[in-house]
Amino acid sequence: MLKFVIMGVLFVTVVGFATMLLWNCLIPELFHGPVITFWQALGLMLLGKLLFGWHNHHDKFNRGREWKSRLKDRMANMTPEEQEKMREHLRNRCRTGFGAWKRDDWHRDPDSRWDRDRDPEQPKNEEKESH
Repeated sequence: MLKFVIMGVLFVTVVGFATMLLWNCLIPELFHGPVITFWQALGLMLLGKLLFGWHNHHDKFNRGREWKSRLKDRMANMTPEEQEKMREHLRNRCRTGFGAWKRDDWHRDPDSRWDRDRDPEQPKNEEKESH
C-alpha cells in the first residue's frame, strides 16, 4: 500500500514539474503570460481536471460496439422479411433530419431551389415554387 502512495505522490510531482516547466518555457515567451510556481501548476492541473473531466471516456468507444452487436443478434433472430422491414425503418429514421441536406441526398434534384440559386441557367419549375 505504501508503495502505491509513494508512486502516486511521485507521479503527481513529476507531472506538476513538467507542467510548470512547459508553461514557463512557452506561455511567457509566446503570450507574455506570467511565470508560475509548482503549486500553481498543480492548481492548473486540478482546474483542468475539474473542467474537462477525469478521463473516464473508455465507455464511449465500447458503446457503439455494444449497440452494433445487439443489433446483429436481434437481426439474426429475424426472418428475411422482418430484417428488410427493420432496415427500412432504420433508413427512414436516419433520413429525417437536416431539411434539404439529407444524408443520402448526394444526387440533388436539378429543379431544387438550392441548385437553381447556384446555377442561374438551370430552368425553373413553377409547380414546385407555388407551395
